Amino acid sequence: MFSYCADPDTLGTFRWFSCYLTNGVHWSFYLSFLKVLGLLAVTAPVALAFGFMGAMAARSHFPPLSWLGKGYIAVVRGVPDIAFFLFFVIALDQAFEWTRHKILCPEWTDPIRQGNDFIVCQAAKLPLGTAPEWMHETYGFFLAVITFSIVFGAFAANVLFGGMRAVPHAQLETAEAYGMSRRQTFWRILVPQMWVYALPGLSNLWMVLIKATPLLFLLGIEDIVYWARELGGTKTSKFTQYPHGDWRMWYFLFLLVFYLGMTRMSELGLEKLMRRLSHGQATSGGELLRKETTA
Repeated sequence: MFSYCADPDTLGTFRWFSCYLTNGVHWSFYLSFLKVLGLLAVTAPVALAFGFMGAMAARSHFPPLSWLGKGYIAVVRGVPDIAFFLFFVIALDQAFEWTRHKILCPEWTDPIRQGNDFIVCQAAKLPLGTAPEWMHETYGFFLAVITFSIVFGAFAANVLFGGMRAVPHAQLETAEAYGMSRRQTFWRILVPQMWVYALPGLSNLWMVLIKATPLLFLLGIEDIVYWARELGGTKTSKFTQYPHGDWRMWYFLFLLVFYLGMTRMSELGLEKLMRRLSHGQATSGGELLRKETTA
């Protein structure tokens, strides 16, 4: 905030906007962009790990493990995302608190479920009522990452499972003929080659993940959609010092540009990655690269 911002009513247009756009609430708006980028940076590798484990389980020769992997893929993919985001977070939070309650408050005799209320001892609360605000926000962010990772991990598992099945079986047989064990064949032959088949599906999943970040709003996190709505509105008491009309269109237009920029940069990065993975592969992309190299 600049020194001349003491009395907004006396400011010219440029100074008014310079004060308005640098007030404390707008810094919360700018910080929410970091939350979205942080969610993408953390969720993508975690969801990929969920997906990889789900795909490994689904193709396991041990039936119960295979059923578990295929069940995870089928159930999570079959449940509407919005229902999952609305109810799974509550269930996960209550599961954590129920576990802590059983450990920390063994003398508690009252029922935890009292009608629609879920009541645990104060020591089992997550976070504790005396915890600073940043711990509450971090805990909410953690729940969001887990929820996003489980949902998108199921889709990633299906994509990776298909990628594994697309690798020519003759190459696996050749590896075994050279004396490789099943584990060596999996890690040295199957996994390195499956990415080129799985990347188109994973790239689509990444785009969907970017578009799904506004669901943070449903999880109680003050994300960019929340702040765009609040800052663009006209009757929010926080901004009476800087009254303005209904500017929600401009704020949401800014979000549109942000998301289009994110998806475009992702497309360029994924194209380069696909080109690199296709090098030397017996696919149409690999054949095109070979012709370009020999031309």
